Amino acid sequence: MNKPREDILDTALANLRKTTGIEGVWKANTNLDGIVELELPQSHLRFKIDIKKELRAHQLQQIEYVAQKFPPYLLVAQRLFPKIKESLRQLGIAYLEANGNIFIRQGDIWLWIDANKPLKAPAAKSNRAFTKTGLKVLFQLLLDKDLINEPQREIARRAGVALGNIPRVIDGLLETGYLVRKDKNNFAFMDRKALLEKWMVAYEDTLKPSLVVGRYRWEPKGEKDPEAWKQLPLDYGQTQWGGEAAGDLLTQYLRPEILTLYTSERRNALMTKYRLVPDEQGPIRVFRRFWEPEGPAQPTVPPLLVYVDLMNTHDKRCREAAEIIFNEHFKAIL
Repeated sequence: MNKPREDILDTALANLRKTTGIEGVWKANTNLDGIVELELPQSHLRFKIDIKKELRAHQLQQIEYVAQKFPPYLLVAQRLFPKIKESLRQLGIAYLEANGNIFIRQGDIWLWIDANKPLKAPAAKSNRAFTKTGLKVLFQLLLDKDLINEPQREIARRAGVALGNIPRVIDGLLETGYLVRKDKNNFAFMDRKALLEKWMVAYEDTLKPSLVVGRYRWEPKGEKDPEAWKQLPLDYGQTQWGGEAAGDLLTQYLRPEILTLYTSERRNALMTKYRLVPDEQGPIRVFRRFWEPEGPAQPTVPPLLVYVDLMNTHDKRCREAAEIIFNEHFKAIL
């Protein structure tokens, strides 16, 4: 086991002992990250463990698969977000956080502790490829893998950022190993699927919150019909469907509960043209569009962004729709 994972496990077992008195012992094993044995007052539990720094919504399907393949399974993590923990409990997947919070439901044993505050993670080294500006550049590089070898001025134009940012983003990608230099002027990507997953997490945490315009509902006449959104005469050159709505348009697999719009239109114009009423609990979420579309105007944002927004939900059917989009649009070319 590598040192970072070992540290997470040692901290988790120490805090579990401090919180509950339960002793835990790790044993090396060829399955996953080894075996952990827990000594409870009147029972002894043994789990195959999988150690993660953290877990995101798009990884839940894989965790469910691993948990079924390697029972009894225990996920050990530095930190788990509340919605992730809720999803794990619904799936019946045992977990242990580094702060000692734990969930186990096995036979007659049901252990659930969620009172300990999250531990502060060590500050990560800054990488310019994953700043707000860098994420805009990466979006274009993920859309077109050949763009990396175009003049840097063209990359900057596509991403809508200052030219001086491009060398910093390239240096950040080289530093992380997602990009390698073929010669003086040419590069090649390494594991673009892993880069997409990294972008997916960073986009949700770093860039997307800065794009929020607001939440809305339809005027009363429009909100009675759940399909009314499909007749909305959007100006696709400025405003496009994203999220569940775009997923439905691309796959016919969803019935959207949350409607997402990405727009470059002003807020007042948006409200007037599309009869939107501000509502903090409304089903329509509007975000500022952070790219300039290429080619003919489309009703949906690029399928790559649809995939990312769906995978970042906690809804199983949304993630299934995302996989359909991935297989149809990216699997062969990513």
